[in-house]
Amino acid sequence: MVNVIIHVSKYILAILAASYAMKCFTVFSDRHEYDRGHVYVVQNVRMFLIHFICYLIIYLMTKDMKMLYFYGAQFVLFLTTLIIYGTVYKNASRLIVNNMCYLLMVGFVILTRLDFDMAVRQFVIAVAAVCISLVIPAFILRVRIVDRWGIFLGAFGFLMVASVFVFGRSMYGATNWISIGGFSLQPSELAKIVFVFFVAAMLARDTSFKRIVITTAVAAAYVLVLVVERDLGAAVIFFVTYLVMLYVATRQFRYMALGLGAGSAAAVIAYKLFDHVKSRVVAWSDPWGNYNDAGYQIAQSLFAIGTGGWFGMGLFKGKPDTIPVVVSDFIFSAVAEELGALFAICLILVYFSCFLMFINISLQLVKPFYKLVAMGLSTAYGIQLFLCIGGVTKLIPHTGVTMPLISYGGSSVLSTIIIFAVIQGLYLLRQREVRILETRREERDAEEECS
Repeated sequence: MVNVIIHVSKYILAILAASYAMKCFTVFSDRHEYDRGHVYVVQNVRMFLIHFICYLIIYLMTKDMKMLYFYGAQFVLFLTTLIIYGTVYKNASRLIVNNMCYLLMVGFVILTRLDFDMAVRQFVIAVAAVCISLVIPAFILRVRIVDRWGIFLGAFGFLMVASVFVFGRSMYGATNWISIGGFSLQPSELAKIVFVFFVAAMLARDTSFKRIVITTAVAAAYVLVLVVERDLGAAVIFFVTYLVMLYVATRQFRYMALGLGAGSAAAVIAYKLFDHVKSRVVAWSDPWGNYNDAGYQIAQSLFAIGTGGWFGMGLFKGKPDTIPVVVSDFIFSAVAEELGALFAICLILVYFSCFLMFINISLQLVKPFYKLVAMGLSTAYGIQLFLCIGGVTKLIPHTGVTMPLISYGGSSVLSTIIIFAVIQGLYLLRQREVRILETRREERDAEEECS
């Protein structure tokens, strides 16, 4: 009977995921608030159904009451998050909140299936991160002097990245983790947010050649430290984010061209100097020929994705444990194997809708500082997603980047939720700007009528 439920659930989950993903894009065309509100309610129903069905299967397969308690705790978290955002921030983007909760739901489901203890630890961090995120929009709305903290932000972020040289420990070939008081932290995840604010503060008011040279030098120092730490994924994220922000601030394509040229040269040098870079390139170019060595991980990832087919093997019916580091870097392969390619594609569409929303908010903002912050965070989020999915599908060499809100990693979850919260604050800021402009327009029209 359980096997029948699992088999039928594959198709139900795929339909629900497709419906949820489709609704992510209909909100862009719905101009009336009532229509958008209806879409958001439909999304809520779909995501809670997916969450319930998945944990029902997990319970039926494990017969462990801990799974039901864990499901209940998650249900309370997500419901509370939706209610608080809807109450405290009445003009908040419900699409951003819905997608954040949905991605966390999928992450908890997959992590619970792979390693229950890891899922619990991730949940605790997510609760703390959500609590922090509830304060950030209010901070964005009230604090007006952040754009004057450029030098301080640059120094602080650099110290965060460089702290691994003192407190760091090596993991999976990269020295990008620190351990303090029994807790592990990846400084680069939080430093990228500080980095974006630093670049925005430096270039929002002054785009002179001198200011660009100084900012570029500091950005290069960030990237160089990350390369030395062998955190190449983070180095790429910082590099691309800076190039995009520089172009948005200056509108000068030559800076982008020079940056791409320098980045290409740096990539060739890194390939020549670092053995682990060569290993990943070899694994990417021919994983089957190096199956027993560097290509094993990517080969197993491709096997998993191919085995799953359109609708997946079903939860607990696949073999994601055969993929090294499946809980973090290669969790997308586990999703595709057990929930199916269709579910995985819909997941990518949800991510993409978030990216579009972030870019749209950036384009609507008036103040250069906030526009640059939104564009920088959007770019960092988008490039991280591209590196992760591109790496596990053999589109590009694997860089060791996690999948936002789904992969195991407290630092990644914390930083991504903070990014969502900052974008939410900028969205509310734009809503306030619109209301002020409309009020001024109405007052001007009234004065003209009186005269």
